[in-house]
Parts: sequence; C-alpha cells; structure tokens
Amino acid sequence: CKLVLVDGKQVELGLWRHCADMFIGPSITDAIDCGKRLQQIMNNRYDTLLAAGLRKITPQSGEPVYLVVIDEYAYFSATVGDRKQQGEFAALIRDLVARGRAAGVIVILATQRPSHQVIDPSLRDLFGYRWAFRCTTDSSSDTVLGHGWASEGYTAASIDPLARGVSWLLSETGVPRR
Repeated sequence: CKLVLVDGKQVELGLWRHCADMFIGPSITDAIDCGKRLQQIMNNRYDTLLAAGLRKITPQSGEPVYLVVIDEYAYFSATVGDRKQQGEFAALIRDLVARGRAAGVIVILATQRPSHQVIDPSLRDLFGYRWAFRCTTDSSSDTVLGHGWASEGYTAASIDPLARGVSWLLSETGVPRR
C-alpha cells in the first residue's frame, strides 16, 4: 500500500507523514498536482488492464494500492485558492473516487461540517462506505449517510456529544450500523 495524506491543517494526518509515501499540507497547488499524479497512475493502470484483458488490479498484479486520505476536504474544495483551483481539485477527486477503485486508487474523504455545498450528493453516492460521527443536525447526518436515513432513525445528530467514537457506518449493501 502506498499512503498519500492530504491535510490542510497539517496536524491531523501530519502525525503519520513519516510513514506516508506522499504528504500534502495546506497548498492547493500541491493538492492539485497530487491529484493529477494519481489520475495519471490510474489512467496508466487502466491502459495496462485493457491491454491484458483484465478489469481490476488484484494482488497478483504486483501493483500497490494507493490509499489517499484527505482530511478537511472543504478546505481544498471551497476555502483556499480561487474558484478555478477549487473546481479543479474537486473534479480530480471526483474522478479518483468514481474510477479509482478498480485501478487500486482508494480515496477517503473527511470533513468536519458536512453540507451539500461541501460534499455534493453525487460525489457522496460514489462512496461504498459512509461513516457519520456526531453531527449537529439530521440534515448533516443525511449529507453523510444519504437522504432519508435520519427520518428512519439513523441519525448521527442523536449521538451523545460525550460518546466519543460512536458513529453510524453505512456499507454498500446495508443499512447503517451503530
């Protein structure tokens, strides 16, 4: 596994930078360059898979999986840089999430205050696993888990603030589990 850490605050994922293959701090240009490199790796892998008549990277392929962890996605997609850079970053990440799994490029996004302005539902719906920690509103919980789960009783807004680590996890094929 190749570990790629992108952290606008530097201090959340920065503690693991010594074991990361790539660490990106609060630079939007570095984050975009990283996304482009990963996109090129992904595209090259798809060329190789196509030529070999295969559909996805497997342990037998000898290719490492790239685990890309982005903390505070909103920082890069909505706060730092200009609108063009924010849009370019968001488009690169969306592409990696949409096409990356079969090529062994796995993306994990985190944000503190989920909203549909930060995490577009069409991006959220590309993730096979969604993990909602305590949120302040049912709407924020639904932004993570998907529309309607809060009204079904699966809301991270009901988690006690003192219950650190308690969350709802939604996998590809099920209902949220506490």
